[in-house]
Amino acid sequence: MGVTKSDRVFAALRGESASGGDRVPVSAWWHDFAREWSPQGLAAATLEAYRRYDWDYIKVNPRASYYAEDYGARFQSHEHRQPDLLQPGVGSAEDVRRLRPLDATQGAYGEQLEALRLIARELRGEAPFIQTVFSPLAVISRTAGSAKFVQRLMRENPDELLAGLEAVTQTLAAYARACLDAGAAGIFFATVEWGSADNITPGDYDRFARPFDLRVLAAAAGAPFNVFHVCRANNHLLRLLDYPVAAFHWDARAPGNPSLAEALERTERAVMGGVSHEGAMGGNDPALVEAEARAAIAEAGGRRLLLAPGCSIDPAVPEGNLRALAGAARR
Repeated sequence: MGVTKSDRVFAALRGESASGGDRVPVSAWWHDFAREWSPQGLAAATLEAYRRYDWDYIKVNPRASYYAEDYGARFQSHEHRQPDLLQPGVGSAEDVRRLRPLDATQGAYGEQLEALRLIARELRGEAPFIQTVFSPLAVISRTAGSAKFVQRLMRENPDELLAGLEAVTQTLAAYARACLDAGAAGIFFATVEWGSADNITPGDYDRFARPFDLRVLAAAAGAPFNVFHVCRANNHLLRLLDYPVAAFHWDARAPGNPSLAEALERTERAVMGGVSHEGAMGGNDPALVEAEARAAIAEAGGRRLLLAPGCSIDPAVPEGNLRALAGAARR
């Protein structure tokens, strides 16, 4: 029997070749705005993309609103773009203080777990998959519909914000464990806007993000494929390399962000990414995608790298770009 996809992925996470100089693993992900509103639709869209491009691993890409829906936020879905916020779930500091832990097996969270079970049932261990979980701070900003609202709470109502973060953290910790029980090999833990120094200072990150992040990650600590996604340009990645995950994912080509090589010098963990999700992937030049992908592989020395775009890509990305990304890993 040859090298399996799981062999390839977990060898990369360990920093070794799977067998005889086997290649780096590769994947990409995007939204299916029309179908991601039901467990069946999300599972079907995820598996179709996986099979079409024969990815080595799957990052499930659910609708971004699901984290906030059970906290009272209401959204309008669209077929070709992100949903619109119709009504926030919180609008004042007291609303945030009154947030309570949710039953993470019910509601929108429960629908996501059903999607994971459907994916696991179809894959039968063929490839590892991970589920996206936003950070507690990001869940509050999604529930409010405003990062500025949360920034104001940091300055004017920190106690109310900390109380809300406690409730959300308890929900997400239970949800992370449930994702693993549903078959996920780990969680893809995403900071969203709070990964950038443009939106939060190091001091505020250490007070309002780090302790809550670490509690969610601790709930998933037994999983072999936890990934920390540090979003946006000018990110905080180099301050967060002590997070207990198997791999770090970020846009290594965005302004102010560290390169793959810089991060690899500072951590023994694996890295994920290497190709610009908006630049190369968003253009119409497969040769540029291949060049960036091959450069990423060379920069990492072909080890401790899971090749991918730096973030979720536009669903309208040309198929040729996706084929070029996959081809660069396989040649």
